[in-house]
Amino acid sequence: MTTRDEFTSELFMKGLKIREEVLGVDHVRKSLDSATDFSAPIQKFVTELCWGQIWSRPGLDRRTRSIINLSILSALNLPNEVRLHVRGALNNGLSQEEIMEILLQVAVYCGVPATLESTKVVVEVLEEVAAKAKQNAAP
Repeated sequence: MTTRDEFTSELFMKGLKIREEVLGVDHVRKSLDSATDFSAPIQKFVTELCWGQIWSRPGLDRRTRSIINLSILSALNLPNEVRLHVRGALNNGLSQEEIMEILLQVAVYCGVPATLESTKVVVEVLEEVAAKAKQNAAP
């Protein structure tokens, strides 16, 4: 089993930095802090492989990777992952209009039901982000 002590490898730290920049420190820290003996190996794997090895590659920028992720996750109808990666896409500079275009593309090539589910999630996230921005702007 992976222990929390193994959350310090060079590859893990590289992935952690990218993961926090894209998904937000609060989300990532919550995921890692709530890792159990059972789930810690998955957190290590995801941080090292997805974020440390793949997201750090120079062949695609983060914006493009967000477009790909939203497309794939919507096509697979994985609303919890869509929710997470909408925030990442916004952090990586995608506009609401671009996210809508991604969903329309998914609808044509992967199906309307999955796109409708993703659209519900995107709307919720956009409302949450707007509410938080309004709250932060209030005196």
